[in-house]
Formats: sequence, structure tokens, C-alpha cells
Amino acid sequence: MVGTNVLLDAWIAVASSPDNSLTSAQQELYDWLADYIRVNHHSPSIRQMMKAMGLRSPAPIQSRLRHLQEKGWIAWQEGQARTLQLLKDAFSGIPVLGAVAAGGLVETFDDVQEELDFSSVLQTRGLFALTVNGDSMIDSYIADGDTVLMEPIQDSASLRNGMIVSAMVPGSGTTLKHFFRKGSLIRLEAANPAYDPIELEADQVQVQGKLLAVWRQA
Repeated sequence: MVGTNVLLDAWIAVASSPDNSLTSAQQELYDWLADYIRVNHHSPSIRQMMKAMGLRSPAPIQSRLRHLQEKGWIAWQEGQARTLQLLKDAFSGIPVLGAVAAGGLVETFDDVQEELDFSSVLQTRGLFALTVNGDSMIDSYIADGDTVLMEPIQDSASLRNGMIVSAMVPGSGTTLKHFFRKGSLIRLEAANPAYDPIELEADQVQVQGKLLAVWRQA
């Protein structure tokens, strides 16, 4: 995994798009997804969406999902099970309620002064979400069942030692680990002493994205 100096405990956002209006078919699927995720606290499978929409082929569902993603209504990684996240029902900003001292106590805040705007971050195209399985990153405050928001890696030269990344490893699939590079070797290191690091030649590792935020259901 690639590390980051800033680890958000929650991700709340609205993605923007020049034309985010939905067709009736897209709206029908989105409304069903919103109800399903509200009740079950995870995203459904393509097969479940097909059944709910009365379809016999996955192609129309995948097409609708792609359009929902392009219009900024969902985050979704095609081909990855249960990675879908709703975006449009979230808040566009988080209130800044005052200052807090790192050394001592300060007076309690009582009003909202401004809001943090995440829109510039979420306008980055290609953001995708992954559901965490396992406890290998627990010491970096990423737990089993969390959802991580990832930013695609456009240039491998931008990777820095210690970053948290999602990487494709032959025979192991995709893993979330701290990234380290030394010469021609890549080391993917867990944040849990129970797991041994993975060391491979650089050409055997495909780094897909770097950690942007972590979302944990209450």
C-alpha cells in the first residue's frame, strides 16, 4: 500500500459533472441502489441489480452504472465486486467549527465559521472505491469492512516510499499495503506485524491507486 500523510476518518462528498441529469432507466437503478445500500449497508451484485430491474443480461446494468459514474452519481470500479459507492446524497462540505489547541484546551466552539470544500478533490476523474477485507492495515487505522477511496496512479514516478497503495500482485490479486521501492525491488508492507512484507521485482507489481480517504460505517 502507498502511504499518505493525511488519513481521513470519513469521506463525504458530491461529485460534479457538466451534465448530471439521469434518464428514467438510470434514475430507476439509482433509486433502487440507494434503498438497497440504506438497508443492507453494502452494495449489491450485478446479478441482484439485473433481477431488480427485470433484466436477463448484465450489459444494460453495466451501461447504466457507467453513465451514473460519468455523471458523478456513483463511484464504481468495473469488474470489482461490491465496490459501488453513492455520491450524490452526500454533503458537499464539512463545517469548520473553530480551532483546537494541540497543547491544551480551548473554549468550546458554538457556531459554524466556514466549510471545508472537497469538490476540487472529487473532480479528479477516475476515482474508485474498494472494500477492505482483512486486518493487515489495522495499525494504519484501516479496518476490515472499511471502504477506501483511491486515486489512480498516472505516473509511477509520483509514488513515494510509505504511501498506501492498492497493487495487483501475481497470484494474490489486489492488496492494500505501504509502498517502498529500492532499486528494482518493490516491497509491499502491511501495517500489522502478523503479516510478512511482499517483495517483488518492480515489473511484477502493478500499482493501481493511492489512498485518498477512508470511509467507515457507523
